[in-house]
Amino acid sequence: MTDSPLLDVLARYQRAMLRLDADALAELYAPDGVHEFPFRFPGFPARLEGREEIRAGYKAAWSGTPARPTGIEETGVHLSTDPEVLVAEQTVRGEIAGGRGEFAIPGLLVLRVRDGLIVHARDYMDGLAVTGGLREQ
Repeated sequence: MTDSPLLDVLARYQRAMLRLDADALAELYAPDGVHEFPFRFPGFPARLEGREEIRAGYKAAWSGTPARPTGIEETGVHLSTDPEVLVAEQTVRGEIAGGRGEFAIPGLLVLRVRDGLIVHARDYMDGLAVTGGLREQ
């Protein structure tokens, strides 16, 4: 795949996720950026609006989870005919603290990036894997 500013944003996004770094993740967003979760699951709102709400939402979610990601497998990364849009098919893998098992959360991430910042993200995660299926991997 050719070099693309979108791929750079995706790589930085994935690094922030692996480090559970809500500040680094939030800084990838435009001040009025939006992050949506079309597949609802307990503990997450359907939408986070603005960089600071994204920061606060991820800080809260990540501070309260025993899940620690160890890697992100990309099964496909697709640049759209729209030069601002990238679609990533990926599985986040990791461990549950205290030796309670491993997890794999498949998902689809759609990013709209303008001027190097995410203006809109749609994050299609497997909610069952997030809420209850983590211990079954």
